[in-house]
Amino acid sequence: MTRIAVCAPATPISEASAQACRQLVADEFPDQEVWFHPQCFAKQGHFAGDDLVRLTALLECANDPQWDAVWFARGGYGSNRIAEAAISQMTGPAREKTYVGFSDMGYLLAALYRAGIGQPVHGAMPISSGSETGRESVRRVLRWFAGDPSGLEPHVDGRTPTAAFNLITLTMLMDTQLMPDLAGHVVMVEEVSEYLYSIDRLFFSLTQRLPRIAGLRLGAVTAVPDNERDFGQSAEGIAQYWCARAGIPYLGRAEIGHSANNHIVPFGLARPAPAV
Repeated sequence: MTRIAVCAPATPISEASAQACRQLVADEFPDQEVWFHPQCFAKQGHFAGDDLVRLTALLECANDPQWDAVWFARGGYGSNRIAEAAISQMTGPAREKTYVGFSDMGYLLAALYRAGIGQPVHGAMPISSGSETGRESVRRVLRWFAGDPSGLEPHVDGRTPTAAFNLITLTMLMDTQLMPDLAGHVVMVEEVSEYLYSIDRLFFSLTQRLPRIAGLRLGAVTAVPDNERDFGQSAEGIAQYWCARAGIPYLGRAEIGHSANNHIVPFGLARPAPAV
C-alpha cells in the first residue's frame, strides 16, 4: 500500500475534484490510498488559506511518517510564499518522501531539490482527475507510484540528471534562495497562457542566467493568446534562437506541459518509483 497525502500550497481545489481523484484511485489503484488534507478546500482570497495555514498543512503532510508521498493538489500562484519556511522546518520523515506536482509547484520542487529533501518529481496533479484527458495524466503518476515507469518522459534516461519547470516559474526562481544548481542537467520547460512576445522575454532572461546545463528541451506551449500582430516566430523558434545565442544545446521537444501529454520527470537521476 502506497499512502499519499495531498495538500494545496497555493490555490484551493473543490470537493468534486478531490472526489474524482478518490474515485479514480478506488476504481483502478486499490493498492494506493490518497488522503486530502482539509486545507485543500480552504479559501483566503486567491489562496488555499493564508500563508500560515498552507505552510502548516504542507509540514503536517511532509513530516508525518505515515505518508509515503506528498502530492500537490494543483498549481496556481502562491507556493513561493511558503517554500523557504517549509524547507527550514522539514524533519527526518520528510526526507524519505516523494513530492509530485508541476507549474507553480516548481518553486517547492526546486527548493526541495536544492535542500536534498526527498525525491521531487514533475508530474500531473489531482485537479486533473475531473476530465477524461486529464485523468490519463493522473494515471501516469498513480502508475508510477505503483512502480510502473511507463509514464516517464521519454527522454529521461537515468544517466543525465533532469529537471522540469514551467518557464515563468524557472525564470522567477533564478538568483533566489530556492534555486538549485542545475549545472549538467537537461532542463525541460513548458508554458501556458502567455503571449509569444512574453515567451521571448522569458527566454531572454533565463538563458543568460542558467549555469552550464547539458541542454534544454521545450515542452508544450499551450493556450497562447492572440496578439494584435503576429510575433513572427513559433515558441520552438524562440527557444532555438535564445539557446543558440547563449550557447545552450537545444535538444528538441519534451512531453510535458499543461496538457494530457504531461509526463513524469524526476529531478536529478531517475530512481525507481516509490512503491512500498
